[in-house]
Order: sequence, then C-alpha cells, then structure tokens
Amino acid sequence: MNDIKIYTKLASLPDELKKEADDFLDFLKSKMKQKEMPKKRKPGLAKGLIKMKEDFDEPLDDFGEYRQ
Repeated sequence: MNDIKIYTKLASLPDELKKEADDFLDFLKSKMKQKEMPKKRKPGLAKGLIKMKEDFDEPLDDFGEYRQ
C-alpha cells in the first residue's frame, strides 16, 4: 500500500477517528523503536568460561618452515 492510498483513507475519516489513527501511529512508532534498541550488554558474563594456555603466544611448530 502506498502513502497516497493511506492518506486518502485517513482524510476521509471523521475527526475523532483521525485522532485514534494518530494515536495508533504513535504506538507503532514507539513499538518499532523498542525493537531497534539493542539490549545493553553486561560485562563479565563470560568470566571464567574462556581459558588460554600458557604457551598461547609461542610460535606454532606447524609453521616452522614459513618462519625461516
């Protein structure tokens, strides 16, 4: 449905229904904004779940020939 058809239908409504339509549009906009806002992440939720080995920074043996 295009904007002109919507406007034509809206223009043909009585004033009290135009006010209801306006309120409904405001409701839809606020609903859309709630979906768009990402939820705030809490730091530290994965604490203790990730473990790194002591030799993490050491060169890998498999890439020895490339390092020469």
